[in-house]
Amino acid sequence: MAGTDEEAVAAADDALYVLTAVLLTPAKFPSVLGDDYPEACAALGLAPLADGYGLVLGQDGDGARWTVVIDDVSLVAVAIASWDCGMEYDLSPDERTVVAGLPGWPLAVAVAAPNVPAPHDPAPDIADGPPLTPPDTSVWGPAQRRLGADEIALQWATWREQIDDTQFATVGVASTSGTSTVGGSPDSDSAASADAEGSEGTGSAEQAADPEKVETGEQAEAQGGHSGIRRVLAEARAYVDSPPPLGRVRSSFAPGDARTLRADGPGWSLVARTDDIAFVLLDDEPGEVLPVGRGPELPGLLEALDKMAVRPL
Repeated sequence: MAGTDEEAVAAADDALYVLTAVLLTPAKFPSVLGDDYPEACAALGLAPLADGYGLVLGQDGDGARWTVVIDDVSLVAVAIASWDCGMEYDLSPDERTVVAGLPGWPLAVAVAAPNVPAPHDPAPDIADGPPLTPPDTSVWGPAQRRLGADEIALQWATWREQIDDTQFATVGVASTSGTSTVGGSPDSDSAASADAEGSEGTGSAEQAADPEKVETGEQAEAQGGHSGIRRVLAEARAYVDSPPPLGRVRSSFAPGDARTLRADGPGWSLVARTDDIAFVLLDDEPGEVLPVGRGPELPGLLEALDKMAVRPL
């Protein structure tokens, strides 16, 4: 990667046509790049600074793709907020704030600058290393799983209305003072019984608009979803006792007094509202969304996660 190579930075910063920008901070980063903030930074060859970065994606005068990394996070935040409100904002970073000029784009960009050649990677003699490319989301894997969790967080009401609370048995889900299980110990007969009663459900990420296709109970058990959920809740509970890498648990605004929680771990993503249920996505369950009933113990786990989560400033 280009790193802080002066020639690459100058090439990227000279007459850059800005197309979009994103934040790369502990509380808000493109989750497609990693399960946590340090992993997302590593994908770009950056050190995980506490204050984070702003990523400015654009094209130079020859149409080449560049990602300019700046340390003026506030500038990028203001630009994004203005664009989200439909307002114009001229994002022109001061060259003193430029940390690196990286060839390519780490995220997919659907637009292109006018009156310049079509987007393409910079010439090898300018880019000191291979260009950045977006993660492959055409097949199910970590990137697709995290994007799915992001979509549920954004469209919570749409996903929530598919779930009938009578699907869930009133069994323990997770404890803030003991081992995290669904319906008891994963190896116990009572756990198998609780699973069959429907303490979790499963729905397809491709079937968000069809509530009739959300399955529960023994159907989900046949797909192996329950053992995966038990593992996720156990690992999430462990985060409370042993904090994970920065950004693995994030808390953001939700209506009322609730918060939206996003947590990730090896092979799994969780999205929840602190006053409601949770959804789990697994690398081992392609395209499946597994609802977790609130029960008597999930509220305590969500409250504990929210207390240790990173929040936007």
